[in-house]
Order: sequence, then C-alpha cells, then structure tokens
Amino acid sequence: MTETHIGLLRHGQTDWNIDFRLQGVTDIDLNETGIAQARDAANALDAADWDLIVTSPLSRAKDTAEIVRETLGKAKAEVEPLLLERSFGEAEGLSHEEWRAKYSDTNQVPGGESLSDLEKRASLLLDTLVSKHQGKRVLAVSHGALIRVLLRIVSAGEFPREGERLGNASLSVFVHDSSGWRIQSYEPRTLHQDLLAN
Repeated sequence: MTETHIGLLRHGQTDWNIDFRLQGVTDIDLNETGIAQARDAANALDAADWDLIVTSPLSRAKDTAEIVRETLGKAKAEVEPLLLERSFGEAEGLSHEEWRAKYSDTNQVPGGESLSDLEKRASLLLDTLVSKHQGKRVLAVSHGALIRVLLRIVSAGEFPREGERLGNASLSVFVHDSSGWRIQSYEPRTLHQDLLAN
C-alpha cells in the first residue's frame, strides 16, 4: 500500500503564547518572533519533501503556512477546518493557572470542546487526510492542543512525554500505510537549520 506522509507543523509564536494564555479558536496573530520562527522553519524544510500544504483556518496557522508556502514555492495552502485548535470556550484568554483555578474540571468549560470530542475530531482528521491525499506528502499547519492529541493517538500514549511542551514551529511527521499510522519523527523543539545539524 502507498505511504501517506503527514507533517504536523505548529504555528509560530503569538503574544498569548508568551503569556501562556489559552488561545483556542480566538484568532490571535503571529508576533515578530512567530514570523521569524515560520521563516526559520521554512528555510529548514526541503520543498522536494512536500507535495502540498494544508492549514487550520486561524490566522496564526494560515500566516505560518503562507510564509512556508512562499519559501518552498508551493501552490496555495488549502484550508482544512479539522486542523482548527481545540476550543476552550469561555476560558479563552485565561492563563493556564487561571484556567485550572477557575474550573474544577477543565474538561467541562462552557462553550469548550471536551478532550473526548477533540480525540474524535483528531481521528476524523487522520482519516480525512489519508482519504483526500493518499500517497501524498502533506505539510499540515495546526495548533498545540490538537497536535498533542494526534501524537498521543498515533504513538499510543508514548508522545509527547510527561511535562514536554511542543515548541512553536515544531514539526513531527506521521506515516500511514497498510499497517496503519506510525510516527516517523517526533521533534518538540522549534524547527531551525541548527536543529538539523545535531
């Protein structure tokens, strides 16, 4: 069976990332560091490794995808709604500490997406990407909470490791073939030329 490769690239930094605020589906732009991170990631990628780019509809992901697309000389990045970040409902804008202090169960926030719903959407995303892009190498620009769940599903809980944060503009690659999904590479650090030299 043909292999399908999915590279999951987290968007570049925003001001809310610096403050550890829950962004969810709130549309926060990249900051200057985030733009630079997207450029660095794009320069570390090889255009020949990717057939197409898909992105979450949120501007921090779309802008990251556009910087990468332009650098790699690819066609327009396609918006894939399933790549959207987890909604944190009325908790969006709170710091992680405020979120945990305010809600005894952070999984039950009014207007938010539960972890079980997020897991179902993540599984649907994997099925959709294979169905729409079978045999292709797809670079998908998305968000931290969704990528963490995808990593957990595909690695059967091995990644991300306990206490490990996914850096902005970090890239992990999944492969799908007749035996199902597996992680080809897991890298929580921000993608940069220097990282490839190690």
